[in-house]
Amino acid sequence: MTELMVAEFTVRQLHARYLDAVWRKDYAAFGECFAEDAEWRIGGRILRGRTDIVANLRRLMPNFQRVLMTFRTPIVHIENGAVTSRTYVTEQNAFLDGRPGNSIGIYFERFVKQGDQLIFKWRLFQLHYLGKMDITTPLFENPDFGPPPGMPPLDAPTYDHSGLSTQKNHG
Repeated sequence: MTELMVAEFTVRQLHARYLDAVWRKDYAAFGECFAEDAEWRIGGRILRGRTDIVANLRRLMPNFQRVLMTFRTPIVHIENGAVTSRTYVTEQNAFLDGRPGNSIGIYFERFVKQGDQLIFKWRLFQLHYLGKMDITTPLFENPDFGPPPGMPPLDAPTYDHSGLSTQKNHG
């Protein structure tokens, strides 16, 4: 049980560093959350490598005044020393164009160890809702990978439900 507790703690700390970097628009700190060769499948895009991942955040952030994420308790699994998790997340997005930006999603994540910390090696984000806080907008359909520890395959598709994948910067 101790190994699982340490893994969950390190995943939570990574999520905390990640959301702090996004809130503060600290691209260097954001990049430090990812392995050099990380892959992130999000919003219809497949981002390969830390440089591409940080460049995508730089592309998106001009659409927002701020983004506040709240990560739920990660469901952590360890198998043969490899740590994976499934984490539900909500976001309060302050879009500059004034549209409603409350979202609900799931992160499926695979990690690698760097020093005494975990960092992201592979991620898939599924957006399930984007709209008003009262959840009156219809939810998006996404593949279901079964109960934990069910994980998507490494080549799992990603869908652009937000419209931000093809949108250009405001700035």
